[in-house]
Amino acid sequence: MPQRILVVDDDILVVEALQELLTASGYEVSMVTRGQDALDLLDREHFDLLILDVVMPKMTGFDVCMEVRQRDDEKSKVKIIMLSAKDEPTDVSVGEKYGCNLYLTKPLDPGRLKELISEVLGGTHS
Repeated sequence: MPQRILVVDDDILVVEALQELLTASGYEVSMVTRGQDALDLLDREHFDLLILDVVMPKMTGFDVCMEVRQRDDEKSKVKIIMLSAKDEPTDVSVGEKYGCNLYLTKPLDPGRLKELISEVLGGTHS
């Protein structure tokens, strides 16, 4: 069974590009454009990885990450990659404080992104 990734970004072009890249790499990809939609979907389905944009309206990627990590169930352990144009050291430290597994800054080479996702998921894809 393929590993499942939920991509959360308010930029539909980013979401579609990530879906195409990750689907071609053998992952099953779901996508939403709002943080609350991500939390609702996580309540209903299992994901191996969340890829969260930091800057989104109403609920940021930081907010989503914090809410996921505060859960009292197995879903709190899902791997989380923050993907953002914000690259200040304080942004990276906030992501780490909220419990993301990796904080990456845009733009990122697609091949490198696939490598990092594989590493975060335990090296099960090439």
